[in-house]
Amino acid sequence: MEILKVSAKSNPNSVAGAVAGVIREKGAVEVQAVGAGAANQAIKAVAIARGYLAPGGVDLICIPAFANVTIDDEDRTAIKLIVEPR
Repeated sequence: MEILKVSAKSNPNSVAGAVAGVIREKGAVEVQAVGAGAANQAIKAVAIARGYLAPGGVDLICIPAFANVTIDDEDRTAIKLIVEPR
């Protein structure tokens, strides 16, 4: 499954376009965010992507989970959002 990493500075419209594109091509995507700002942008992006895909008859679901990631040799906990069609 393809992983999209989101930061607090990510543009949610751009991330939403990437999410929609991966859903169309591969059927599912994982969105990872570390920190409150990044999680906020990721959630916004999933909501926007749902709007992009809904007119084509694709309804998205989002399954939240935790993931352990290493950033600059430091272990961090990320929120991962598994996004797939219903």
